[in-house]
Amino acid sequence: MKSAPKGVRLHIGLFGRRNVGKSSLLNALTRQNVSIVSDVAGTTTDPVEKPMELLPIGPVLFIDTAGIDDVGALGEMRVQKTRQIFDRTDIGIVVAVAGEWGEFEEAILKELTERLTPTIVVFNKIDVADVSAEHLERFRRDEIPCIQTAAMNGSGVLDVREALIKLTPEEYLNAPSILGDLVGPGDLAVLVVPIDTEAPKGRLILPQVQSIRDLLDNDSFCMVVKERELRDALGLLNRPPALVVTDSQAFLKVAGDTPDGVPLTSFSILFARSKGDLSAFVAGAVAIENLRPGDKVLVCEACSHHPIGEDIGRVKIPRWLTQYVGGKLEFTHFQGHDFPPDLGSYKLVVHCGSCMWNRREMLSRILHCQRAGVPITNYGLAIAFSLGILERALGPFPSALEVYRQHL
Repeated sequence: MKSAPKGVRLHIGLFGRRNVGKSSLLNALTRQNVSIVSDVAGTTTDPVEKPMELLPIGPVLFIDTAGIDDVGALGEMRVQKTRQIFDRTDIGIVVAVAGEWGEFEEAILKELTERLTPTIVVFNKIDVADVSAEHLERFRRDEIPCIQTAAMNGSGVLDVREALIKLTPEEYLNAPSILGDLVGPGDLAVLVVPIDTEAPKGRLILPQVQSIRDLLDNDSFCMVVKERELRDALGLLNRPPALVVTDSQAFLKVAGDTPDGVPLTSFSILFARSKGDLSAFVAGAVAIENLRPGDKVLVCEACSHHPIGEDIGRVKIPRWLTQYVGGKLEFTHFQGHDFPPDLGSYKLVVHCGSCMWNRREMLSRILHCQRAGVPITNYGLAIAFSLGILERALGPFPSALEVYRQHL
């Protein structure tokens, strides 16, 4: 499980002041010296990530954040990085020193609560101080798990692990299938995988690999072809496939070679559904119709790869959108977990499929955009709309197709 991608791991964030023992707690939970432990406040300068297997949950990612009571210019940078962790936290752990709960901890708890993030309160260092009965009663009344630990000697750590298991969201334990509801057992999906300069040498990209695995897990058949071989491959079949899935960049050719009666979509649209909110992304795609020359468009990519050649986010999508609008647009690009705090100047956000992320972070980005009143869509939907084939690409998803028709 150590090789499981981050996007399928339960993200557990540790938050609190400097020097309350977050790193010691993480080391105790993982049974490894992952984070440096010191009496000097602010030893953890950047979020420390530790993937591990936490049974019976499965693969998880612990994130030890820098203390967010830091001061100064460097401290503010650390705080900003820590705040980004809120967006991708599935379960939050608020760590405080026993006997020292105040407005600062309340603010962290409030942030997690408003995001509907399941939260555990840990009072650490009980070997040197006591937790007040008032605080214990307050968290019992609010039904917030409250655990007392002395992380340096392991006291209470098993209770934290047990609380994590109990708080694991149901949607994580029973995550929806990527393709299982679209391709039944014994049915065939044809996956169209272009091999171009951006294809990683000797391997497939993550959405393709995960789709193949999902089909196998659901006892479905899978045929993988390049776009140039699709027409011949379909001609060899004695019955139509249940679904054709293409890389979004090959949408036009694949749509032309796939018979009208065969459902068609893209990997990016599949991940718009499994990692985000397909209906919100569809509404964002339709908003392309309202773009005008000179408008600002934000293009975001979850992974920080080095763009080469005809990069989809920096070259192809800007070209297709510019052609659709009929005039020059102003594009801004962000990669990784960075995201502009002020979205007010943008008319549209176009996001990658976020295969490297957990669903929580993508839903957080959608929420940020909705609060700012800025439509957001993803690569595959933006491409399909600008090429005039979005209605067909949404054929396998009746509810999303209805949203599309309502927004036209």
